[in-house]
Amino acid sequence: MQHRLIKAGLASLTAVVLTFGVAACSSGSPADSASSGTAISAKRCEENKAAGPITYLSGYQFQSSASILEYVAASKLGYFSDLCLNVQLKPGTGDTAQNTKLLASGQATVSAIAQQDLIQARANGIDIEGISSYSNAGLDILMTNPDITDLTQLDGKVVGHKGYVPASVEAMMVKAGVHWKSLTLVKEGYDPSVLPRKQDGLAALTGFISNEPNQLKAAGDKVTVWQPVKYGIPSSLGAMAVNPAFAKAHPTAVQDVLRAALHAYDYCSASDANTEKCVGFAADLSGGATYDKKLNATIWKTETQVVADNPTPGQPLGGMDPANVTKLVDMLHQFEIVPDSVTGDEAAKWFDNSYIEAIYKGDTLIWPAP
Repeated sequence: MQHRLIKAGLASLTAVVLTFGVAACSSGSPADSASSGTAISAKRCEENKAAGPITYLSGYQFQSSASILEYVAASKLGYFSDLCLNVQLKPGTGDTAQNTKLLASGQATVSAIAQQDLIQARANGIDIEGISSYSNAGLDILMTNPDITDLTQLDGKVVGHKGYVPASVEAMMVKAGVHWKSLTLVKEGYDPSVLPRKQDGLAALTGFISNEPNQLKAAGDKVTVWQPVKYGIPSSLGAMAVNPAFAKAHPTAVQDVLRAALHAYDYCSASDANTEKCVGFAADLSGGATYDKKLNATIWKTETQVVADNPTPGQPLGGMDPANVTKLVDMLHQFEIVPDSVTGDEAAKWFDNSYIEAIYKGDTLIWPAP
């Protein structure tokens, strides 16, 4: 059984510190911004200025994913400055364990952390707090060639992955009746064409719904996409976490970081022209020339469509579902990723919906801020 495991504690933090000296983009000092404070009261503006620099750490570079593109856009469109926030953008490497440690140590303030990864981190003594999520659906998927019409046809076959099989994908396959021990699991690279080519005898390959299927479609290859959410498997999409000490000291700043990002989410999703503009911001931060704007626009549209198709029950965009946390704990128990001592009730305390509740009136985002 292969899963990404976050090691206990912060023992390896020194190595992490050495790798965090990456280029950052700042929204600019609120005091110097021409638009500073235009969407907030004077009193709240002073509170947000007092929070000082806020470091946003992305999940993976400046890819145009939900939880990344809207933060880039909020910076470039001036929304953070409008709320007197000094937000510095830093690109993550895709290493979730590293992000959780940087967040817990205070080197990052807010970061994209999947709810299941936050539970795993907390179970290992890494102190971070969940503050929002867009959906109980996730991005992890399984792809097969079109000749596979039922997952049980994978029995005895070769399944490729990128270092581990995501728990949600394994849970989906087990629930569908696949005999897990009959599978041959092999690590593949990041070229999804290995599946239609059936390299190494591959019958299936893990991936992300917004990435590999879009790449294969653009290349003219047909694959079948299997989504865990359609089997009732819990996950999360666009989930965010915060350093708890910062959140306790500066709650309005946390609220307004989310407010600005959600305002930008609406902007970037409003039209193809807006999406193109937001993706252009991310391309500029990424060096421009090698950034695939077409693919990244498709990534954004795919992920936001998943959110639209799978809204969090009873919550506005960004609100978290407590029942989903319990289901995630049960799934992590099933695959022995967290110990049985971690209960759903305990895990629920690691997520705080109050920041999202404070920035909405019903289902309407409050903009400008009070």
